[in-house]
Amino acid sequence: MRILFTAAPGYGLMLPVVPLLWAARAAGHEILLATSSEMNEAGARAGLPVYDVFPDRDVWQDLMRGVVGGDEEELSEEYRRAAGAGNPFGLFTLTMTEGTIRAGRDFGADLVVHTSDHAAGRLAARALGVPALEVGNRVSWSLRDAEFLESHNTFDGGIETALQDKLGIPEGNPEIVARIDPRAPSMGGLKDDEPDSRDGVPWWSMRYVPFNGGSVVPEWALRKPERPRVCVTLGTVVPIVAGTSSLSVVVEALGGMDVEVVLAAGKTDLSDLGELPENVRSAGFLPLSSFLPSCSLIVHHGGSGTTAAPLHYGVPQLVLPAFADNPMSAQRVVDRGVGLSHDPSTVDVAMVRESVRRLLDEPAFTSAARDVAAEMATQPSPSAVVARVEAAL
Repeated sequence: MRILFTAAPGYGLMLPVVPLLWAARAAGHEILLATSSEMNEAGARAGLPVYDVFPDRDVWQDLMRGVVGGDEEELSEEYRRAAGAGNPFGLFTLTMTEGTIRAGRDFGADLVVHTSDHAAGRLAARALGVPALEVGNRVSWSLRDAEFLESHNTFDGGIETALQDKLGIPEGNPEIVARIDPRAPSMGGLKDDEPDSRDGVPWWSMRYVPFNGGSVVPEWALRKPERPRVCVTLGTVVPIVAGTSSLSVVVEALGGMDVEVVLAAGKTDLSDLGELPENVRSAGFLPLSSFLPSCSLIVHHGGSGTTAAPLHYGVPQLVLPAFADNPMSAQRVVDRGVGLSHDPSTVDVAMVRESVRRLLDEPAFTSAARDVAAEMATQPSPSAVVARVEAAL
């Protein structure tokens, strides 16, 4: 088959589907990733053929400028209307749908695989007249969740309707092979296959396999540390939107504890943190999967991929949820007993130290995290899902 994979242009939105892309290619299928902005380079670095569906502008940077109050004169009226809908995914739908259809047509796609939060892929499958596979990319929610469906408008219907008229896309959904839920059953995922209550489309379970990018792994990351190793990260979006104030508190708190800290801050400007404590190693960009197996704890913002990766490795978590679905990720962590959570706006040094001590000293957290890791290992792999799609078609 020739399979077009589509995803929105954010690290946490695209990277979770990379293992499924690899699995499809390893099974002998021709693949193409349709995305935009920074994910063009990220996909290429992951060894994937990538098509830029919106090369005229960097839609992700336009979104970030709008979120943090940048110069709106740089954004078109359509951009401002889409961003003002309170749903950034409407902006992705507006800008990426036409290019995704073009990519699928030129590629000769037999199947479109799209993430649940990326309507451009679903619309493209409908326009091309080919089946679709919908893949969940969140540990926090799935479109299986009735409560989520009632309280969230994942796709902006007004934008979709306008695009259907403009591009001549037939009404309705494409033929959907299945919908994928990547969550462990005890974290809200599937226990058994089940039909969707909305339309009877089957839901399939799939194991979450972490992919955070590639890099040269430093020697220290492979060695067992002499004292507990604690990973600290705020992802790629939080420092831009919310700043590094909570990071300063965390670093100060951990600097006074008998732990080894790995600060994975990517390109974030850390000058506001001042001189780092002697037990804090600033690693810049380093994929979590390269050193999480050696960690005893991770402190993070609640991003979906950042929450799911330590679950895979059985590592407890302290979550300081920022925005979007971060609080939902944090709540699942707390409910399952694999970690603790606290509002980042009221976090202080004493609270961080108390939480870290609990997570390191109370065995129940590590035990629960390892139970979830074992549970995830029993879920069908991405390769198994590809084989199942082959059989279904």
